[in-house]
Amino acid sequence: MDVALYLTSVISLGIAAQWLAWRLHLPAILLLLVIGFLLLPVMSLFHDTPIRAEELIASEVLLPVVSIAVALILFEGGLSLRLSELHGTGHALFRLVTVAVAVTFLLATIAAKILFEMEWRVAALLGAILTVSGPTVVGPLLRFVRPVARIGSLAKWEGIVNDPVGAVLAVLVFEAIRIQATSGVSDAALNTILGLFKTAAVGSITGVVAGLILVELLKRYLIPDHLQNAAFLATVVAAFSISNYMSHESGLVTVTVLGVLLANQRIVSIKHVIEFKKNLRVLLISVLFILLSSRLEFAEITQIGWNGVVFLLLLFSIRPIAVFLSTLGTDLRHSEIGFLAWLHPRGIVAAAVASLFALELEHLAEHHSALEDVANQAAQLTPITFIVIVGSVAVYGLTISPWARWLGVAEAHRRGIMFAGAESFIRQIAKALQNEGCQVLLVDTNQRNIATARMEGLPTCYASILSEHVQEELDLATIGSLLAMTPNDEVNSLACQEFADVFSRANVYQLLPLTGNDEHPRKISPHLRARLLFGNEVNSSVLQTRTSTGSNVKTTRLTDEFGYREFRELYGESAIVMFIFEPSGNFTICTTDMTLDPQPGQTLISLVDQVADSTA
Repeated sequence: MDVALYLTSVISLGIAAQWLAWRLHLPAILLLLVIGFLLLPVMSLFHDTPIRAEELIASEVLLPVVSIAVALILFEGGLSLRLSELHGTGHALFRLVTVAVAVTFLLATIAAKILFEMEWRVAALLGAILTVSGPTVVGPLLRFVRPVARIGSLAKWEGIVNDPVGAVLAVLVFEAIRIQATSGVSDAALNTILGLFKTAAVGSITGVVAGLILVELLKRYLIPDHLQNAAFLATVVAAFSISNYMSHESGLVTVTVLGVLLANQRIVSIKHVIEFKKNLRVLLISVLFILLSSRLEFAEITQIGWNGVVFLLLLFSIRPIAVFLSTLGTDLRHSEIGFLAWLHPRGIVAAAVASLFALELEHLAEHHSALEDVANQAAQLTPITFIVIVGSVAVYGLTISPWARWLGVAEAHRRGIMFAGAESFIRQIAKALQNEGCQVLLVDTNQRNIATARMEGLPTCYASILSEHVQEELDLATIGSLLAMTPNDEVNSLACQEFADVFSRANVYQLLPLTGNDEHPRKISPHLRARLLFGNEVNSSVLQTRTSTGSNVKTTRLTDEFGYREFRELYGESAIVMFIFEPSGNFTICTTDMTLDPQPGQTLISLVDQVADSTA
């Protein structure tokens, strides 16, 4: 079979699975794993002989590629970690990535030893591998659930930080196995302890040095804009490789430290790099999960038998124990502890590390006869890990959202609206929405507007919509849309660009830009514009003028007797329909590209003239 066809299929199907998962509100990793399991068997139907993954991409080529891809994914995860998010939860995070990891390692090792009758060395290696979770699965789940700010940040930090911690733990166990087979138990214990400190030191120092070099180069404008993404990519790979050369598998620590350092420095802007890395992460995750799962034959999983299912159930019970023990004495609420206790899916790092060590133990056994039994049992590492990945992602992915809502740490729907601006017409609109049960938040730099809004009972934030404070400090878990309605068109466009990553481009809106005169219209470039609100001639000047001359924001419920046609007959074409509410509470924000067709039972929020309104 042509390798190019295989890789093309992997990439195309991976992106298709990501899109389908988004449409169906399912964890993408589930679809990716299913595709991986079925890809080669389906392709084999069109060939005379079964196709094996080893014949397409050799392990000697695949595993280094997987290692570099995992490093890039962890670096991207580190770029999302802000130290300010740990205010009040830093102690809890430290215990989650130490105590919880240790408890999980110990109990998972015992469970593997009993259920699979493994040697303690192999059981310990499996237990270490399964301590990781990772940004590849935790991040998408958190974006879907949208838990409240504090617990969401803590879960994100844990998911990213415990990847290198768990990977390093697995490396130390592997090194202990190797050294014990060649030098003895006492040397293994000593070298393991020294290896831990060496890995942490080398990984941290290399990450800091690489980060400082990049910041200095950018600050001095020594890297042109068109090469910055490539320079970051090359630096991450180089730092990862150098760190691994100095201390085995310390590269994962390096890339995580590098990402955190760059995310929290305030010297240069790296927003464009973050955007590039997010897109790269989607591609890497899509490809890696399919590639690794396609190498696993279904017979290998069935050989594990029901013990694999029992082992998975035990891991589900181990997580609450680990979280409970690690959060004793912290100020986390019971609901927050309960949320963390049901969030520990395994991802690409577990799959990559399991595949790597299974192969390395096999190679070691060729030179050390004392490791033959260990290598034979290590063949179970990969299928058991994939059972845990599939099972944990399926269970956590399908249950974490209702669980979070039941605990009260996440909203069922993100129906809230954040307004950029707090002028009088915006306050009228926000008040009408609030009366319909919609949460609103007004952000403005005009102190008088903010004070008036607060007196009217509207939630406000006295800040620039473009400031970091709004994104980093405010709890936006219940906010799902941005309406940029200030009189400044440039601010509106920039705000929509800034929050497109937070709410998605489908949920950021702005008013139609103002125009100077007919001969010289002021236009915002199309690629800088968001979805345009309300109507083709509705801008901030029109709304301000009409509300100041007596027009009102009115809420109208349509019925069979008083439908949309009667609404238009009563209020005329000058009425501006802005929002359409369903009986369920869902609503539609009207835009210039919509054809309005409201139905009986829906509620309209619109701007109507005073004369027409008094007639009603």
